[in-house]
Amino acid sequence: MRVRRAFKYRFYPTDVQAAELSRTFGCVRKVYNMALAARSEAWAQRRERVGYGATSAMLTAWKKTGELAYLNEVSCVPLQQCLRHLQTAFTNFFAKRAGYPRFKSKKSSRKSAEYTSSAFRFRDGVLTLAKMREPLAVVWSRPLPQGARPSTVTVSQDAAGRWFVSLLVEDPTVKPLPASGAVVGVDAGLEHLLTLCTGEKIANPRHERRDRTRLAGAQRQLSRKAPGAGANRAKARRKVARIHARIRDRRRDYLHKVTTRLVRENQTIVIEDLAVGNMLKNGKLARAISDAAWAEFRSMLEYKARWYGRELITVDRWLPSSRLCSVCGTLAEKLPLDVRTWTCDSCGTTHDRDVNAARNLKAAGLAVTACGAGVRPQRNTPGGHSATKQETLQREP
Repeated sequence: MRVRRAFKYRFYPTDVQAAELSRTFGCVRKVYNMALAARSEAWAQRRERVGYGATSAMLTAWKKTGELAYLNEVSCVPLQQCLRHLQTAFTNFFAKRAGYPRFKSKKSSRKSAEYTSSAFRFRDGVLTLAKMREPLAVVWSRPLPQGARPSTVTVSQDAAGRWFVSLLVEDPTVKPLPASGAVVGVDAGLEHLLTLCTGEKIANPRHERRDRTRLAGAQRQLSRKAPGAGANRAKARRKVARIHARIRDRRRDYLHKVTTRLVRENQTIVIEDLAVGNMLKNGKLARAISDAAWAEFRSMLEYKARWYGRELITVDRWLPSSRLCSVCGTLAEKLPLDVRTWTCDSCGTTHDRDVNAARNLKAAGLAVTACGAGVRPQRNTPGGHSATKQETLQREP
């Protein structure tokens, strides 16, 4: 299996390069918004579907007008690529995989432009983009796969003002790992980020909480700067963005290490199919759930399991994993959320709530593997809570 993988690096543009890229970002946003408006209007007024070919012809016509002649000053490739991205967004919308495409804002936290192979030159670790005379000063923090040739290059700038370049290449080093018979059930939580069926508990670093005081102070300073205050407000906004970026980078690094370890050590990984979006509606726990990043954890597991030939099984969220005795199968009638250990009335086994849940998830995953069917018990969760993990309804510890 050929794996296409993006390698992301930070770079430091010159003033001329930064101005050129900022101009390109603005043109990409303008073309995307105009094409989205044209497609939406065509459907609303004439019930006509406009595809990529039609929007590409529109772009050619826009460039010939005096009002939009400045689109000719930047590379045409990022403009064409944004039209392809819009087409993909509509395809996902009609397939019910995503919502309706939204307009890009000038205040967006991330700006980007994508270049195909005809719009950049990469040779001996030197990357030069179209419309630029000098190569980018890229910090090659890790080597690309030997002999790799990028198919696309994406340049981006985040809210903290940092510049990044992402190179998409085929990575021959990603191969299925040797088969292993190990199976692990993984229960997600807030007190501990993950609890394994082996009894091991992986700590929740709470990256956002560690920087909460600094973040609150920076946000107070930003709130005191009146809109339109110029450089001072922009400086305060970047300070807040840098703290958010620091939190996000540490969280992703931690999740990468945890998911890589789980994939390397186990052939089959069983997790619960959590409705994280619904959980975020809980105002008391939304911040803690967002900081735990369960959705990102699952996403990493999915693509790493696919890369390395592992199996990821998701068990229905309505399985009463905490209340079900993993030894005799007896279902406890009532298990308050503040009870972290409980004893089964039938067999007398004392359970740790989270470890017991992980063991039940493992058993359910093995049943899925054996029967080829999903686990979908009756939706009779106590208290009538909808699509919400029972353990997360307690206050953040």
